[in-house]
Amino acid sequence: MKSASTLRAGLGAALACVAAVAFAPQALAASFDINFDCSGDSPVGEQKFGFKQTADVTAPANVAPGAAFDVVIDPAPGSLPSDVNGYQVKQVQNLDLKIPVPANATFVSADVKGGSGLGPNPPKLTVDGGVATLHLDGPIAGGSQFELPTVTAHLTAGRSGKIETRLYGTSYDDPGLTLDAVVSSVIGDTKVPSRCFPNPNPVLTTTTIG
Repeated sequence: MKSASTLRAGLGAALACVAAVAFAPQALAASFDINFDCSGDSPVGEQKFGFKQTADVTAPANVAPGAAFDVVIDPAPGSLPSDVNGYQVKQVQNLDLKIPVPANATFVSADVKGGSGLGPNPPKLTVDGGVATLHLDGPIAGGSQFELPTVTAHLTAGRSGKIETRLYGTSYDDPGLTLDAVVSSVIGDTKVPSRCFPNPNPVLTTTTIG
């Protein structure tokens, strides 16, 4: 027969496990279709186009003040168009996607994993001025399948308030995505620098501090 002290110890451990589960941040995941409006500077004038990127985004619903937590952005596979406005897309290169560090949170580090069809060099993530930039050298061939890498941002919560995850960008003059498209035209292969922004730009995750 177990002693009273052993039973108390076992009960205490069980209650501790229950408490840990009850108060641990619960991750919430949601899928978004993010639409980008784009403008390309071509020799024959401005070329406007758009494309869609689907992504699953995960973050805890609640987090304690000063606690560590993660936001995970997992893009779905997609494909580049083979032509835009009647011009054949040969490839895309030098792609930069911006993700702001959310208010009421501090950036600690990030992991970039996976991805396919993105060219020979691995993706890179840098943070400057409160904005994280995912860079891809490419090239990604027009009409080909690709998958952007999963980005896991390790953050620290502030003292109070809400932490909202969004992408960056409000207009062609304030883009959240830039890239160089190489298109085939009557004057040969031409590089078309392009600027894009999410329209609309939804709140991807909301985490309440407290």
